[in-house]
Amino acid sequence: MEDSEHPKVPPLLKDAAQRVEIDDFRRDRLLAALTLMIGAAFCLGLPFALQAGAEFFLPLTAAIVVSIALVPLLEWLERRRVPSALAAFLALSSFLMLVNAALAIIVVPATGWFARIPESIPRIQTNLAPVIDFYSTLQKFVDRTLTSVASGSEATAQAMAATAPTSVVDYFISAAPAAAVQLLFAVLVIFFFLAGWTRLRRSTIRRRGSFDGAMQTARVIQNVVDATADYLATITMINALLGLIVSLLLWALGMPSPFMWGGIVSLCNFVPYLGPIVAAMLLGLGGLMTFDAVGVALLPAVIFIGVHLVEANLITPLVLGRRLTVNPLLILVSLSFWGWVWGTPGALLAVPLLLIVQTVLASTGTPDLAGFLFEHGTLTATEEMRERLNRKEFDRDG
Repeated sequence: MEDSEHPKVPPLLKDAAQRVEIDDFRRDRLLAALTLMIGAAFCLGLPFALQAGAEFFLPLTAAIVVSIALVPLLEWLERRRVPSALAAFLALSSFLMLVNAALAIIVVPATGWFARIPESIPRIQTNLAPVIDFYSTLQKFVDRTLTSVASGSEATAQAMAATAPTSVVDYFISAAPAAAVQLLFAVLVIFFFLAGWTRLRRSTIRRRGSFDGAMQTARVIQNVVDATADYLATITMINALLGLIVSLLLWALGMPSPFMWGGIVSLCNFVPYLGPIVAAMLLGLGGLMTFDAVGVALLPAVIFIGVHLVEANLITPLVLGRRLTVNPLLILVSLSFWGWVWGTPGALLAVPLLLIVQTVLASTGTPDLAGFLFEHGTLTATEEMRERLNRKEFDRDG
Protein backbone atom coordinates (compact mmCIF):
# COMPACT_ATOMS: atom_id res chain seq x y z
CA MET A 1 0.00 0.00 0.00
CA GLU A 2 2.76 2.41 0.90
CA ASP A 3 4.65 1.52 -2.23
CA SER A 4 1.61 2.28 -4.41
CA GLU A 5 1.03 5.66 -2.76
CA HIS A 6 4.70 6.69 -2.82
CA PRO A 7 6.37 5.08 -5.79
CA LYS A 8 10.11 4.92 -5.59
CA VAL A 9 12.18 6.96 -8.01
CA PRO A 10 14.49 4.78 -10.07
CA PRO A 11 18.13 5.17 -8.97
CA LEU A 12 19.34 6.13 -12.43
CA LEU A 13 16.72 8.86 -12.77
CA LYS A 14 17.51 10.14 -9.30
CA ASP A 15 21.23 10.27 -10.05
CA ALA A 16 20.56 12.07 -13.33
CA ALA A 17 18.43 14.68 -11.57
CA GLN A 18 21.14 15.24 -8.97
CA ARG A 19 23.77 15.62 -11.69
CA VAL A 20 21.58 18.21 -13.43
CA GLU A 21 21.17 20.14 -10.21
CA ILE A 22 24.89 20.00 -9.51
CA ASP A 23 25.66 21.17 -13.06
CA ASP A 24 23.20 24.04 -12.71
CA PHE A 25 24.74 24.99 -9.39
CA ARG A 26 28.27 24.94 -10.85
CA ARG A 27 27.11 26.97 -13.83
CA ASP A 28 25.56 29.61 -11.56
CA ARG A 29 28.72 29.71 -9.47
CA LEU A 30 30.82 30.12 -12.62
CA LEU A 31 28.58 32.93 -13.89
CA ALA A 32 28.75 34.67 -10.53
CA ALA A 33 32.56 34.34 -10.46
CA LEU A 34 32.84 35.70 -14.01
CA THR A 35 30.53 38.57 -13.10
CA LEU A 36 32.64 39.46 -10.09
CA MET A 37 35.90 39.29 -12.06
CA ILE A 38 34.52 41.41 -14.87
CA GLY A 39 33.11 43.87 -12.34
CA ALA A 40 36.46 44.10 -10.52
CA ALA A 41 38.33 44.66 -13.79
CA PHE A 42 35.79 47.30 -14.79
CA CYS A 43 36.14 49.14 -11.47
CA LEU A 44 39.95 49.08 -11.71
CA GLY A 45 40.07 50.30 -15.28
CA LEU A 46 37.25 52.86 -15.09
CA PRO A 47 39.20 55.66 -13.30
CA PHE A 48 42.02 55.55 -15.85
CA ALA A 49 39.54 55.50 -18.73
CA LEU A 50 37.70 58.49 -17.24
CA GLN A 51 40.98 60.33 -16.75
CA ALA A 52 42.25 59.61 -20.26
CA GLY A 53 38.91 60.52 -21.84
CA ALA A 54 38.25 63.58 -19.69
CA GLU A 55 37.50 65.72 -22.74
CA PHE A 56 34.45 63.53 -23.39
CA PHE A 57 33.44 62.09 -20.02
CA LEU A 58 33.75 65.29 -17.95
CA PRO A 59 31.29 67.46 -19.93
CA LEU A 60 29.00 64.45 -20.36
CA THR A 61 28.90 63.72 -16.62
CA ALA A 62 28.48 67.38 -15.71
CA ALA A 63 25.66 67.70 -18.25
CA ILE A 64 23.86 64.65 -16.84
CA VAL A 65 24.12 65.96 -13.26
CA VAL A 66 22.83 69.38 -14.31
CA SER A 67 20.05 67.77 -16.34
CA ILE A 68 18.90 65.69 -13.38
CA ALA A 69 18.87 68.83 -11.24
CA LEU A 70 16.74 70.63 -13.85
CA VAL A 71 14.17 67.83 -14.20
CA PRO A 72 11.79 69.25 -11.50
CA LEU A 73 11.67 72.57 -13.35
CA LEU A 74 11.08 70.73 -16.62
CA GLU A 75 8.23 68.68 -15.13
CA TRP A 76 6.73 71.81 -13.57
CA LEU A 77 6.61 73.42 -17.02
CA GLU A 78 5.24 70.29 -18.67
CA ARG A 79 2.42 70.07 -16.12
CA ARG A 80 1.37 73.51 -17.37
CA ARG A 81 1.05 72.13 -20.90
CA VAL A 82 4.35 73.53 -22.15
CA PRO A 83 5.73 71.29 -24.95
CA SER A 84 8.73 69.19 -23.95
CA ALA A 85 11.16 70.88 -26.35
CA LEU A 86 10.10 74.38 -25.25
CA ALA A 87 10.19 73.36 -21.57
CA ALA A 88 13.70 71.99 -22.04
CA PHE A 89 14.76 75.23 -23.74
CA LEU A 90 13.32 77.37 -20.95
CA ALA A 91 14.93 75.26 -18.21
CA LEU A 92 18.30 75.32 -19.97
CA SER A 93 18.04 79.08 -20.61
CA SER A 94 17.33 79.71 -16.92
CA PHE A 95 20.39 77.70 -15.94
CA LEU A 96 22.64 79.43 -18.49
CA MET A 97 21.49 82.88 -17.37
CA LEU A 98 22.30 81.98 -13.77
CA VAL A 99 25.75 80.72 -14.75
CA ASN A 100 26.38 83.76 -16.93
CA ALA A 101 25.48 86.11 -14.09
CA ALA A 102 27.81 84.25 -11.72
CA LEU A 103 30.68 84.37 -14.22
CA ALA A 104 30.07 88.07 -14.89
CA ILE A 105 30.35 88.75 -11.16
CA ILE A 106 33.47 86.63 -10.66
CA VAL A 107 35.58 86.32 -13.82
CA VAL A 108 35.80 89.89 -15.09
CA PRO A 109 36.84 91.53 -11.76
CA ALA A 110 39.14 88.60 -10.95
CA THR A 111 41.15 89.28 -14.09
CA GLY A 112 41.92 92.76 -12.86
CA TRP A 113 42.93 91.44 -9.45
CA PHE A 114 45.28 88.93 -11.04
CA ALA A 115 46.90 91.68 -13.13
CA ARG A 116 47.56 93.65 -9.91
CA ILE A 117 49.50 90.85 -8.20
CA PRO A 118 53.03 91.95 -9.28
CA GLU A 119 52.54 95.56 -8.19
CA SER A 120 50.96 94.40 -4.92
CA ILE A 121 53.88 92.16 -3.92
CA PRO A 122 55.73 94.97 -2.04
CA ARG A 123 52.60 95.71 0.00
CA ILE A 124 52.13 92.00 0.73
CA GLN A 125 55.76 91.73 1.79
CA THR A 126 55.41 94.80 4.01
CA ASN A 127 52.30 93.41 5.68
CA LEU A 128 53.97 90.07 6.25
CA ALA A 129 57.25 91.59 7.44
CA PRO A 130 56.56 91.01 11.17
CA VAL A 131 55.70 87.38 10.52
CA ILE A 132 58.71 86.95 8.26
CA ASP A 133 60.99 88.57 10.83
CA PHE A 134 59.64 86.22 13.47
CA TYR A 135 60.68 83.32 11.26
CA SER A 136 64.05 84.78 10.43
CA THR A 137 65.38 81.56 9.02
CA LEU A 138 62.87 81.78 6.18
CA GLN A 139 63.60 85.43 5.33
CA LYS A 140 66.05 84.79 2.50
CA PHE A 141 63.91 82.07 1.00
CA VAL A 142 60.82 84.30 1.02
CA ASP A 143 62.75 87.19 -0.53
CA ARG A 144 64.09 85.02 -3.34
CA THR A 145 60.64 83.55 -3.96
CA LEU A 146 58.93 86.95 -4.05
CA THR A 147 61.62 88.38 -6.33
CA SER A 148 61.37 85.48 -8.76
CA VAL A 149 57.57 85.67 -8.79
CA ALA A 150 57.65 89.42 -9.37
CA SER A 151 60.19 89.23 -12.20
CA GLY A 152 58.65 86.15 -13.80
CA SER A 153 55.03 87.25 -13.74
CA GLU A 154 55.43 90.94 -14.59
CA ALA A 155 55.41 90.41 -18.35
CA THR A 156 52.55 87.94 -18.09
CA ALA A 157 50.52 90.32 -15.96
CA GLN A 158 51.14 93.19 -18.40
CA ALA A 159 50.02 91.01 -21.29
CA MET A 160 46.90 89.93 -19.44
CA ALA A 161 46.12 93.52 -18.49
CA ALA A 162 46.42 94.52 -22.14
CA THR A 163 44.16 91.71 -23.30
CA ALA A 164 41.91 91.40 -20.25
CA PRO A 165 38.38 90.40 -21.20
CA THR A 166 35.78 93.06 -20.61
CA SER A 167 32.81 90.68 -20.68
CA VAL A 168 31.93 87.02 -20.32
CA VAL A 169 31.55 86.75 -24.11
CA ASP A 170 35.11 88.02 -24.59
CA TYR A 171 36.29 85.52 -22.00
CA PHE A 172 34.81 82.55 -23.85
CA ILE A 173 35.98 83.85 -27.23
CA SER A 174 39.54 84.07 -25.91
CA ALA A 175 39.33 80.62 -24.29
CA ALA A 176 40.79 77.50 -25.84
CA PRO A 177 38.75 76.05 -28.72
CA ALA A 178 38.63 72.66 -26.96
CA ALA A 179 36.95 74.23 -23.93
CA ALA A 180 34.39 75.95 -26.18
CA VAL A 181 33.63 72.65 -27.93
CA GLN A 182 33.19 70.88 -24.58
CA LEU A 183 30.88 73.63 -23.38
CA LEU A 184 28.76 73.40 -26.53
CA PHE A 185 28.66 69.61 -26.21
CA ALA A 186 27.50 69.83 -22.59
CA VAL A 187 24.78 72.36 -23.47
CA LEU A 188 23.47 70.14 -26.27
CA VAL A 189 23.46 67.08 -24.01
CA ILE A 190 21.46 68.97 -21.38
CA PHE A 191 18.91 70.15 -23.95
CA PHE A 192 18.34 66.77 -25.60
CA PHE A 193 18.32 64.99 -22.23
CA LEU A 194 15.60 67.29 -20.96
CA ALA A 195 13.65 67.30 -24.22
CA GLY A 196 13.44 63.51 -24.23
CA TRP A 197 13.26 62.97 -20.47
CA THR A 198 9.56 62.10 -20.20
CA ARG A 199 9.67 59.71 -23.14
CA LEU A 200 12.92 58.13 -21.92
CA ARG A 201 11.57 57.58 -18.42
CA ARG A 202 8.37 55.96 -19.68
CA SER A 203 10.18 53.65 -22.09
CA THR A 204 12.66 52.63 -19.42
CA ILE A 205 9.88 51.70 -17.01
CA ARG A 206 7.82 49.87 -19.65
CA ARG A 207 10.77 47.76 -20.77
CA ARG A 208 10.91 46.00 -17.42
CA GLY A 209 9.67 42.44 -17.61
CA SER A 210 7.49 42.53 -14.50
CA PHE A 211 5.25 44.91 -12.61
CA ASP A 212 7.55 44.82 -9.56
CA GLY A 213 10.55 45.64 -11.75
CA ALA A 214 8.70 48.54 -13.34
CA MET A 215 7.67 49.94 -9.96
CA GLN A 216 11.19 49.61 -8.61
CA THR A 217 12.63 51.36 -11.66
CA ALA A 218 10.14 54.21 -11.30
CA ARG A 219 10.98 54.52 -7.61
CA VAL A 220 14.75 54.60 -8.30
CA ILE A 221 14.40 57.26 -11.00
CA GLN A 222 12.17 59.44 -8.83
CA ASN A 223 14.42 59.09 -5.78
CA VAL A 224 17.53 60.01 -7.77
CA VAL A 225 15.84 63.07 -9.28
CA ASP A 226 14.40 64.23 -5.96
CA ALA A 227 17.61 63.74 -3.97
CA THR A 228 19.89 65.35 -6.57
CA ALA A 229 17.60 68.29 -7.33
CA ASP A 230 16.81 68.95 -3.66
CA TYR A 231 20.47 68.82 -2.65
CA LEU A 232 21.77 71.05 -5.46
CA ALA A 233 18.94 73.57 -5.12
CA THR A 234 19.32 73.77 -1.35
CA ILE A 235 23.11 74.00 -1.44
CA THR A 236 22.96 76.64 -4.18
CA MET A 237 20.59 78.82 -2.13
CA ILE A 238 22.70 78.38 1.02
CA ASN A 239 25.92 79.23 -0.81
CA ALA A 240 24.32 82.23 -2.52
CA LEU A 241 23.14 83.52 0.86
CA LEU A 242 26.60 82.91 2.32
CA GLY A 243 28.21 84.82 -0.55
CA LEU A 244 25.76 87.70 -0.18
CA ILE A 245 26.41 88.02 3.56
CA VAL A 246 30.18 87.92 3.05
CA SER A 247 29.89 90.48 0.24
CA LEU A 248 27.95 92.92 2.42
CA LEU A 249 30.42 92.54 5.29
CA LEU A 250 33.39 93.06 2.96
CA TRP A 251 31.67 96.11 1.46
CA ALA A 252 31.25 97.54 4.94
CA LEU A 253 34.96 96.84 5.55
CA GLY A 254 35.94 98.73 2.39
CA MET A 255 37.13 95.74 0.37
CA PRO A 256 37.15 96.41 -3.40
CA SER A 257 34.93 94.16 -5.59
CA PRO A 258 33.00 92.70 -2.64
CA PHE A 259 30.51 90.84 -4.83
CA MET A 260 33.35 89.17 -6.72
CA TRP A 261 34.65 87.81 -3.41
CA GLY A 262 31.15 86.75 -2.47
CA GLY A 263 30.87 84.85 -5.74
CA ILE A 264 34.23 83.16 -5.12
CA VAL A 265 33.09 82.19 -1.64
CA SER A 266 29.85 80.73 -3.01
CA LEU A 267 31.65 78.75 -5.69
CA CYS A 268 34.33 77.40 -3.35
CA ASN A 269 31.72 76.37 -0.80
CA PHE A 270 30.35 73.80 -3.26
CA VAL A 271 33.47 71.73 -2.48
CA PRO A 272 33.15 70.52 1.13
CA TYR A 273 36.09 70.96 3.51
CA LEU A 274 38.66 71.96 0.88
CA GLY A 275 36.68 74.77 -0.76
CA PRO A 276 36.33 76.95 2.36
CA ILE A 277 40.07 76.60 3.01
CA VAL A 278 40.85 77.85 -0.50
CA ALA A 279 38.34 80.71 -0.10
CA ALA A 280 39.92 81.80 3.19
CA MET A 281 43.39 81.75 1.62
CA LEU A 282 42.22 83.82 -1.36
CA LEU A 283 40.52 86.33 0.92
CA GLY A 284 43.69 86.56 3.00
CA LEU A 285 45.71 87.25 -0.15
CA GLY A 286 43.17 89.83 -1.32
CA GLY A 287 43.28 91.55 2.07
CA LEU A 288 47.08 91.70 2.00
CA MET A 289 46.89 93.25 -1.48
CA THR A 290 44.38 95.90 -0.33
CA PHE A 291 45.09 97.03 3.21
CA ASP A 292 48.32 98.29 4.79
CA ALA A 293 47.93 96.92 8.33
CA VAL A 294 48.28 93.16 8.65
CA GLY A 295 45.46 93.02 11.23
CA VAL A 296 42.99 94.70 8.89
CA ALA A 297 44.32 92.71 5.94
CA LEU A 298 43.40 89.43 7.60
CA LEU A 299 39.89 90.59 8.54
CA PRO A 300 38.27 89.42 5.24
CA ALA A 301 39.46 85.87 5.87
CA VAL A 302 38.39 86.05 9.52
CA ILE A 303 34.93 87.36 8.55
CA PHE A 304 34.45 84.53 6.08
CA ILE A 305 35.60 81.88 8.55
CA GLY A 306 33.14 83.16 11.16
CA VAL A 307 30.20 83.24 8.76
CA HIS A 308 31.14 79.83 7.35
CA LEU A 309 31.26 78.25 10.80
CA VAL A 310 27.72 79.44 11.48
CA GLU A 311 26.54 78.20 8.08
CA ALA A 312 28.24 74.79 8.26
CA ASN A 313 27.29 73.99 11.85
CA LEU A 314 23.84 75.55 12.15
CA ILE A 315 22.14 76.55 8.90
CA THR A 316 23.11 73.69 6.57
CA PRO A 317 22.28 70.84 9.00
CA LEU A 318 18.99 72.54 9.88
CA VAL A 319 17.93 73.04 6.25
CA LEU A 320 19.17 69.79 4.75
CA GLY A 321 18.18 67.60 7.67
CA ARG A 322 19.04 63.94 7.92
CA ARG A 323 17.45 62.93 4.62
CA LEU A 324 20.25 64.42 2.52
CA THR A 325 23.07 63.83 4.98
CA VAL A 326 26.13 62.13 3.51
CA ASN A 327 28.84 60.35 5.48
CA PRO A 328 31.85 62.72 5.84
CA LEU A 329 34.29 59.87 5.18
CA LEU A 330 32.52 59.06 1.91
CA ILE A 331 32.64 62.75 0.98
CA LEU A 332 36.41 62.84 1.50
CA VAL A 333 36.90 59.65 -0.51
CA SER A 334 34.69 60.98 -3.31
CA LEU A 335 36.52 64.34 -3.31
CA SER A 336 39.93 62.68 -3.51
CA PHE A 337 38.79 60.26 -6.23
CA TRP A 338 37.04 62.70 -8.55
CA GLY A 339 39.63 65.40 -7.84
CA TRP A 340 42.34 62.96 -8.93
CA VAL A 341 40.39 61.97 -12.04
CA TRP A 342 39.20 65.40 -13.24
CA GLY A 343 40.81 68.03 -11.01
CA THR A 344 38.73 70.98 -9.80
CA PRO A 345 35.64 70.18 -11.95
CA GLY A 346 35.71 66.66 -10.54
CA ALA A 347 35.79 68.03 -7.01
CA LEU A 348 32.70 70.14 -7.79
CA LEU A 349 30.89 67.04 -9.08
CA ALA A 350 32.07 64.75 -6.27
CA VAL A 351 29.18 65.23 -3.84
CA PRO A 352 26.35 65.13 -6.44
CA LEU A 353 27.78 61.95 -7.96
CA LEU A 354 28.17 60.41 -4.51
CA LEU A 355 24.58 61.35 -3.69
CA ILE A 356 23.31 59.76 -6.92
CA VAL A 357 25.19 56.50 -6.26
CA GLN A 358 24.05 56.45 -2.64
CA THR A 359 20.42 57.04 -3.65
CA VAL A 360 20.51 54.27 -6.27
CA LEU A 361 22.00 51.78 -3.81
CA ALA A 362 19.51 52.75 -1.11
CA SER A 363 16.58 52.38 -3.52
CA THR A 364 17.62 49.11 -5.16
CA GLY A 365 18.89 47.46 -2.01
CA THR A 366 22.35 46.13 -1.39
CA PRO A 367 24.16 44.00 -2.35
CA ASP A 368 21.75 42.90 -5.09
CA LEU A 369 22.45 45.77 -7.52
CA ALA A 370 22.94 43.21 -10.30
CA GLY A 371 19.52 41.79 -9.40
CA PHE A 372 17.99 45.21 -10.11
CA LEU A 373 19.80 45.56 -13.43
CA PHE A 374 18.92 42.10 -14.76
CA GLU A 375 15.78 41.39 -12.70
CA HIS A 376 17.42 38.22 -11.37
CA GLY A 377 19.60 37.64 -8.31
CA THR A 378 22.87 37.25 -10.18
CA LEU A 379 25.19 37.74 -7.24
CA THR A 380 22.94 36.48 -4.47
CA ALA A 381 21.44 33.09 -3.75
CA THR A 382 17.78 32.97 -4.75
CA GLU A 383 15.09 30.92 -3.08
CA GLU A 384 15.29 28.38 -5.89
CA MET A 385 18.99 27.93 -5.33
CA ARG A 386 18.47 27.52 -1.60
CA GLU A 387 15.85 24.82 -2.25
CA ARG A 388 18.25 23.00 -4.53
CA LEU A 389 20.97 23.05 -1.95
CA ASN A 390 18.58 21.84 0.73
CA ARG A 391 17.35 18.97 -1.45
CA LYS A 392 20.91 18.03 -2.29
CA GLU A 393 21.91 17.93 1.36
CA PHE A 394 18.78 15.94 2.24
CA ASP A 395 19.42 13.33 -0.49
CA ARG A 396 23.05 13.05 0.53
CA ASP A 397 22.14 12.44 4.18
CA GLY A 398 19.27 10.08 3.29
